[in-house]
Amino acid sequence: MNKTQQRIDKINESIICAGFGGQGIMVLGKVLANAAMEKGFFVTWLPAYGAEVRGGTAYSMVRVSETAIASPVVKKATTLIVMNEPSLDKFENSLVNKGLLIVNTSLAKRKTTRKDIEVVSADLTAEAVNLGNIRVANMISAGVFIAKKNIFDKNTLISVIKDMAAGRESLIDVNIKALEKGMEIGGG
Repeated sequence: MNKTQQRIDKINESIICAGFGGQGIMVLGKVLANAAMEKGFFVTWLPAYGAEVRGGTAYSMVRVSETAIASPVVKKATTLIVMNEPSLDKFENSLVNKGLLIVNTSLAKRKTTRKDIEVVSADLTAEAVNLGNIRVANMISAGVFIAKKNIFDKNTLISVIKDMAAGRESLIDVNIKALEKGMEIGGG
Protein backbone atom coordinates (compact mmCIF):
# COMPACT_ATOMS: atom_id res chain seq x y z
CA MET A 1 0.00 0.00 0.00
CA ASN A 2 1.50 3.33 -0.96
CA LYS A 3 1.27 6.50 1.15
CA THR A 4 -1.49 7.99 -1.03
CA GLN A 5 -3.64 4.90 -0.60
CA GLN A 6 -2.96 4.92 3.12
CA ARG A 7 -4.27 8.49 3.37
CA ILE A 8 -7.40 7.56 1.40
CA ASP A 9 -7.96 4.23 3.18
CA LYS A 10 -8.09 5.24 6.85
CA ILE A 11 -6.46 2.81 9.27
CA ASN A 12 -9.21 0.92 11.08
CA GLU A 13 -7.82 -2.46 12.05
CA SER A 14 -9.61 -4.97 14.29
CA ILE A 15 -7.38 -7.87 15.34
CA ILE A 16 -8.13 -11.07 17.24
CA CYS A 17 -5.11 -13.01 18.55
CA ALA A 18 -6.09 -16.45 19.85
CA GLY A 19 -4.50 -19.64 21.18
CA PHE A 20 -3.79 -21.61 24.33
CA GLY A 21 -2.80 -19.88 27.54
CA GLY A 22 0.99 -19.85 27.67
CA GLN A 23 1.48 -19.15 23.93
CA GLY A 24 2.01 -15.43 24.48
CA ILE A 25 -1.37 -14.38 23.13
CA MET A 26 -1.71 -11.49 25.58
CA VAL A 27 1.87 -10.37 24.93
CA LEU A 28 1.22 -10.48 21.17
CA GLY A 29 -1.83 -8.26 21.58
CA LYS A 30 0.06 -5.86 23.84
CA VAL A 31 2.99 -5.63 21.42
CA LEU A 32 0.67 -4.74 18.53
CA ALA A 33 -1.27 -2.28 20.69
CA ASN A 34 1.88 -0.61 22.02
CA ALA A 35 3.34 -0.33 18.51
CA ALA A 36 0.15 1.35 17.32
CA MET A 37 0.25 3.76 20.29
CA GLU A 38 3.87 4.56 19.54
CA LYS A 39 2.80 5.54 16.00
CA GLY A 40 0.10 7.84 17.39
CA PHE A 41 -3.01 5.79 16.60
CA PHE A 42 -6.06 5.38 18.81
CA VAL A 43 -5.80 1.90 20.36
CA THR A 44 -7.71 -0.53 22.55
CA TRP A 45 -6.53 -3.89 23.90
CA LEU A 46 -8.98 -6.31 25.50
CA PRO A 47 -7.70 -9.60 26.98
CA ALA A 48 -9.90 -12.66 27.58
CA TYR A 49 -8.81 -15.76 29.44
CA GLY A 50 -10.37 -19.22 29.69
CA ALA A 51 -10.90 -21.06 32.97
CA GLU A 52 -7.18 -21.77 33.25
CA VAL A 53 -4.53 -19.35 32.09
CA ARG A 54 -1.72 -21.70 31.03
CA GLY A 55 -3.19 -24.38 28.76
CA GLY A 56 -6.69 -22.91 28.70
CA THR A 57 -8.09 -20.78 25.92
CA ALA A 58 -6.89 -17.22 25.62
CA TYR A 59 -7.51 -14.44 23.18
CA SER A 60 -7.03 -10.72 22.97
CA MET A 61 -8.70 -8.13 20.83
CA VAL A 62 -6.79 -5.13 19.51
CA ARG A 63 -8.33 -2.19 17.71
CA VAL A 64 -6.19 0.37 15.88
CA SER A 65 -7.70 3.45 14.28
CA GLU A 66 -6.95 6.96 13.12
CA THR A 67 -10.17 8.06 14.82
CA ALA A 68 -11.62 7.52 18.29
CA ILE A 69 -12.71 3.95 19.07
CA ALA A 70 -16.15 3.50 20.62
CA SER A 71 -15.71 -0.07 21.88
CA PRO A 72 -12.75 -2.40 22.44
CA VAL A 73 -14.83 -5.44 21.45
CA VAL A 74 -14.05 -6.96 18.05
CA LYS A 75 -17.12 -8.62 16.56
CA LYS A 76 -15.69 -8.76 13.02
CA ALA A 77 -11.90 -8.90 12.70
CA THR A 78 -9.89 -7.55 9.80
CA THR A 79 -7.00 -9.77 10.98
CA LEU A 80 -7.18 -13.08 12.83
CA ILE A 81 -4.02 -14.64 14.26
CA VAL A 82 -4.65 -18.20 15.45
CA MET A 83 -2.04 -20.27 17.20
CA ASN A 84 -4.06 -23.51 17.50
CA GLU A 85 -6.97 -25.38 15.92
CA PRO A 86 -9.61 -24.69 18.62
CA SER A 87 -8.98 -20.97 18.03
CA LEU A 88 -9.39 -21.42 14.28
CA ASP A 89 -12.66 -23.26 14.91
CA LYS A 90 -13.93 -20.57 17.26
CA PHE A 91 -12.93 -17.41 15.37
CA GLU A 92 -12.69 -18.31 11.68
CA ASN A 93 -16.15 -16.91 10.91
CA SER A 94 -15.38 -13.70 12.80
CA LEU A 95 -13.05 -12.60 10.00
CA VAL A 96 -14.40 -10.10 7.47
CA ASN A 97 -14.44 -10.72 3.73
CA LYS A 98 -10.93 -10.02 2.37
CA GLY A 99 -9.52 -10.20 5.92
CA LEU A 100 -6.12 -11.64 6.83
CA LEU A 101 -5.84 -15.02 8.56
CA ILE A 102 -2.45 -15.97 10.03
CA VAL A 103 -2.45 -19.65 11.06
CA ASN A 104 0.11 -21.59 13.10
CA THR A 105 0.04 -24.89 11.20
CA SER A 106 2.09 -26.55 13.94
CA LEU A 107 -1.07 -26.69 16.06
CA ALA A 108 -3.86 -26.03 13.55
CA LYS A 109 -3.74 -28.86 11.03
CA ARG A 110 -7.02 -28.25 9.21
CA LYS A 111 -7.21 -25.76 6.40
CA THR A 112 -9.71 -22.94 6.38
CA THR A 113 -12.81 -23.50 4.29
CA ARG A 114 -13.05 -19.81 3.41
CA LYS A 115 -12.13 -18.64 -0.07
CA ASP A 116 -12.85 -14.92 0.54
CA ILE A 117 -9.85 -14.19 2.78
CA GLU A 118 -6.06 -13.97 2.54
CA VAL A 119 -4.37 -16.82 4.41
CA VAL A 120 -0.78 -17.05 5.62
CA SER A 121 -0.14 -20.56 6.92
CA ALA A 122 3.18 -21.18 8.63
CA ASP A 123 4.67 -23.69 11.03
CA LEU A 124 5.19 -20.96 13.66
CA THR A 125 5.94 -23.26 16.59
CA ALA A 126 8.56 -25.19 14.62
CA GLU A 127 10.09 -21.92 13.40
CA ALA A 128 10.30 -20.73 17.02
CA VAL A 129 11.98 -23.97 18.06
CA ASN A 130 14.51 -23.46 15.23
CA LEU A 131 15.27 -20.03 16.69
CA GLY A 132 15.94 -21.67 20.06
CA ASN A 133 12.84 -20.59 22.01
CA ILE A 134 9.38 -22.10 21.46
CA ARG A 135 7.83 -19.08 23.19
CA VAL A 136 8.64 -16.66 20.32
CA ALA A 137 6.08 -18.09 17.90
CA ASN A 138 3.91 -15.11 18.84
CA MET A 139 6.57 -12.65 17.65
CA ILE A 140 6.90 -14.56 14.39
CA SER A 141 3.17 -13.97 13.86
CA ALA A 142 3.69 -10.28 14.70
CA GLY A 143 6.31 -10.13 11.95
CA VAL A 144 3.89 -11.69 9.47
CA PHE A 145 1.28 -9.13 10.49
CA ILE A 146 3.52 -6.10 9.97
CA ALA A 147 4.76 -7.44 6.62
CA LYS A 148 1.19 -7.90 5.40
CA LYS A 149 -0.54 -4.87 6.90
CA ASN A 150 2.11 -2.14 6.71
CA ILE A 151 0.57 -0.19 9.62
CA PHE A 152 3.84 0.17 11.49
CA ASP A 153 7.40 -0.83 10.78
CA LYS A 154 10.01 -3.20 12.15
CA ASN A 155 11.80 -0.47 14.14
CA THR A 156 8.59 0.40 15.97
CA LEU A 157 8.11 -3.25 16.95
CA ILE A 158 11.74 -3.57 18.03
CA SER A 159 11.34 -0.50 20.24
CA VAL A 160 8.24 -2.04 21.84
CA ILE A 161 9.98 -5.40 22.33
CA LYS A 162 12.90 -3.67 24.07
CA ASP A 163 10.55 -1.71 26.34
CA MET A 164 8.47 -4.75 27.23
CA ALA A 165 11.55 -6.92 27.87
CA ALA A 166 13.07 -4.44 30.32
CA GLY A 167 14.72 -6.49 33.05
CA ARG A 168 14.80 -9.57 30.79
CA GLU A 169 17.27 -8.33 28.17
CA SER A 170 18.26 -11.90 27.28
CA LEU A 171 14.90 -12.21 25.48
CA ILE A 172 15.38 -9.23 23.18
CA ASP A 173 17.62 -10.78 20.50
CA VAL A 174 15.53 -13.93 20.01
CA ASN A 175 12.33 -11.89 19.82
CA ILE A 176 13.87 -9.60 17.18
CA LYS A 177 15.00 -12.67 15.20
CA ALA A 178 11.46 -14.05 15.50
CA LEU A 179 10.01 -10.75 14.24
CA GLU A 180 12.39 -10.82 11.27
CA LYS A 181 11.49 -14.44 10.51
CA GLY A 182 7.81 -13.51 10.50
CA MET A 183 8.46 -10.62 8.14
CA GLU A 184 10.29 -13.02 5.83
CA ILE A 185 7.32 -15.44 5.96
CA GLY A 186 4.92 -12.55 5.32
CA GLY A 187 6.91 -11.43 2.31
CA GLY A 188 8.20 -8.20 3.81
